[in-house]
Amino acid sequence: MKCDDVDRALSEDLQLPLQAQEHVKSCTRCQQLVSALNMPGALDTPSSATLRNIAEGIGSNLSPVRLIAPAHYLFIAFIGIFTLIVALGVYYMGAFAIAVMTPLQTAVILGALAVSSGLLAYSLVRQRVPGSLHRIPPRMLPVSITILLAMAIAILFQFQHERDFWGNGWTCIRAGTPFGILAAVPIWLLLRRGMLLAPSVTGAATGLFAGLVGTSVLEIHCPNLNAWHILVSHLGVAILCTLAGLMSGLTIEMVGKHSFHRSS
Repeated sequence: MKCDDVDRALSEDLQLPLQAQEHVKSCTRCQQLVSALNMPGALDTPSSATLRNIAEGIGSNLSPVRLIAPAHYLFIAFIGIFTLIVALGVYYMGAFAIAVMTPLQTAVILGALAVSSGLLAYSLVRQRVPGSLHRIPPRMLPVSITILLAMAIAILFQFQHERDFWGNGWTCIRAGTPFGILAAVPIWLLLRRGMLLAPSVTGAATGLFAGLVGTSVLEIHCPNLNAWHILVSHLGVAILCTLAGLMSGLTIEMVGKHSFHRSS
């Protein structure tokens, strides 16, 4: 047994085998090494005054917080906001598109909007609570929903030439966007009670969810079945709201990072 063997044994286990113990008895160098390893470390225990000051500093800015509502309550609240504002919009503007769409077009496009809204509401509930599991990645959900809705519109409706395309489109965008903004206010009030770790992602999902309110109102109200018009004007409301939500989230992230660097 040599010193290198003792070093190797100590690196693996502080309890030396019998051969290593016999070597240590006759080796001054290994005795010093074993003694150093077995020497207890000095513990610098803080004084009671220091501990009291730490406790007072921690407790000085503590305040009671409200518990986060259960996930199913929030989901119902999001769906309720969506349904209520769509109903108000249709009541105010009228349901003229239902009379000109076929039953298949009505069922598919309204069903797609309902499913998309449900998926976004579910995702927003999960994003509100850190550590929640997501069946669909939140970063991919807004893009996927927008693409699928565009595909459904392209399949269901015909692309036609329209004389005053941009004028008609701007009329629908102006009519649908206010409903998206109206929906975004209560949705944000619910979200701000949680802990949003990725404001840009949540902002995009919130914008799309609110924008689909305006899109749904237009799909029920507007009798223009030109696929170009629906893509640019009806779905365009949702896309504009998504971009607005994304920019708002990015702004919050930038402000937060700037404040963190200044404080550090």
